[in-house]
Amino acid sequence: MSYSLQWVRSLIFIVVMYAAMIPFAIVYLPWAIWSRDGAIAAAHGWCRFVKWMAGWLINLQFETRGTPPTDEVIVAAKHQSFLDIILIYSAMPRPKFIMKRELIYTPIVGQYALRVGSVPVRRGRRAEAVKKMVDDVIAGRAQPGQLVVYPQGTRIAPGVKAPYKIGTAILYQESGLPVVPLACNVGVFWPKRGIYRKPGLAVIEFLPRIEPGLEQDAFLTRLEAEIETVSDALAREAGFAG
Repeated sequence: MSYSLQWVRSLIFIVVMYAAMIPFAIVYLPWAIWSRDGAIAAAHGWCRFVKWMAGWLINLQFETRGTPPTDEVIVAAKHQSFLDIILIYSAMPRPKFIMKRELIYTPIVGQYALRVGSVPVRRGRRAEAVKKMVDDVIAGRAQPGQLVVYPQGTRIAPGVKAPYKIGTAILYQESGLPVVPLACNVGVFWPKRGIYRKPGLAVIEFLPRIEPGLEQDAFLTRLEAEIETVSDALAREAGFAG
């Protein structure tokens, strides 16, 4: 398939993907208002639709490796594009995200994110943000689920290095929950910006959990080494040579 045709298909895919949020939000709204389960079902349904459409429209296939957790854990994930959010959400029964507070004002996305139990956090004041994040997470444990956090704080393209922030280590220690590292190669196919979506096999991989008990430095060193090593290997598997 030529680059131009794939670009046009990618554009159609993006338009339909975002437009589909509206009927999903409307159809599931009564259930979502009544119960958190309705919002979770809406999000799962939309993720399945996106994956189905990507398969035949842009020839992008997906694979989940490892064992997705179903209990109360923190999932510390590599973040490369919007696609990893979709794949992570579709892989677990009750995921909820640490997210930028500004996103709660995004139509549909913000309201449903709050309803599924995601935790909005202000950026800018690091110590205050971390404390607020820990307090909100601990207070929110009455809503069961898998808490997803991005240790680097933002989307990082394949091959680019960025530090792992202390917030994940503080969550790990203060919450007493195990952490499941997650690696991916999705940025090879679905970049942070731009229209073009590359065909191929996008993979997320759940790694062995890190049980409570490590010191902050030891935890962050292990977390970064495991996620980066496997993410780099997955990128090479996908043909990335950067």
